[in-house]
Amino acid sequence: MNSKRNIYLVGPMGAGKTTVGRRLADACRLEFVDSDQVVEARTGVNIAFIFEKEGEAGFRKRESAAIAELVQRDGIVLSTGGGAVMDPGSRALLAARGFVVYLHASVDHQIARTERTDNRPLLQVGDRRDTLQRLFALRDPLYREIADFIVHTDGRNARALAREIEDHLVRPIAAPLKPCVDS
Repeated sequence: MNSKRNIYLVGPMGAGKTTVGRRLADACRLEFVDSDQVVEARTGVNIAFIFEKEGEAGFRKRESAAIAELVQRDGIVLSTGGGAVMDPGSRALLAARGFVVYLHASVDHQIARTERTDNRPLLQVGDRRDTLQRLFALRDPLYREIADFIVHTDGRNARALAREIEDHLVRPIAAPLKPCVDS
């Protein structure tokens, strides 16, 4: 059984971190938190506006501060932004304070999942495939560096993904039913 009290989802945009996170939190009787939503709530504006006014560096600073606060809580499933792993401090905190699940999505899957959205600032300039390939090459090793468990998401629904993570975290069937993480 996992002894860490939080579950942190990392992975690229379009991997399903928010959708899977909500299902997983429900199944494990934990609170769901999305770091992007926390940043938006604190600033009163959306991420695209923060990128426009402060650039990516300004957003990442806000994101890192939110993650530093959120990892102090217990009993949460935290969905992080795709670039959260770019900050070494955030990576260290996530790895130390919770069970990190890397939702791995191929570039083709990311393209399919993000093609109808216009609220992803990093995809607003240049060729979407080139951008996603570049980000994947840069970030995949960082996701893997802190991952306790890797789940491949291509062609799978959120229910199946949440169940796979839950199954990985729960004690063997012979033991009494327990929540996903120690409480």
